[in-house]
Amino acid sequence: MFSKSKKTERIDSEQREQYEYARRRIKEKKNLMRHFIFFLIGSVFLLVIDLVLKKGADILFPNWSVWVVLIWAFILLIHVFNVFVMSKFMGKEWENRQLEKLKAKQADRIKELEKKVNKDVQLPKKEEVKKKEDNNPLPPDVQ
Repeated sequence: MFSKSKKTERIDSEQREQYEYARRRIKEKKNLMRHFIFFLIGSVFLLVIDLVLKKGADILFPNWSVWVVLIWAFILLIHVFNVFVMSKFMGKEWENRQLEKLKAKQADRIKELEKKVNKDVQLPKKEEVKKKEDNNPLPPDVQ
């Protein structure tokens, strides 16, 4: 009850990974909401400047704010697509599958190189090495 050592709950790696994934997803969604709010405020601001106050048409072209809002809406749609669609297809599981594929390719390549080296360079067999050691006139501590 009054011991000096505190019992702390240790988080295993799987729970830690789930926690990090949840934090990352929350951050992505928060940034998307921030982008959406800026889009709404900015669009209203640009439309008021162009259509109500009639500013900028002499410098740019008529109804320039509509094109800016459309382009910005397209960028926002790309952001939505990345957060809700791409993260599901290219999430942690996808990364793990890609990592396993690359590891398997690397292991196959290493096996091929080992076969090539073994084919090109014939190493002496264990029996031959043992015979040479037995025939060696030097004492074992001099070798």
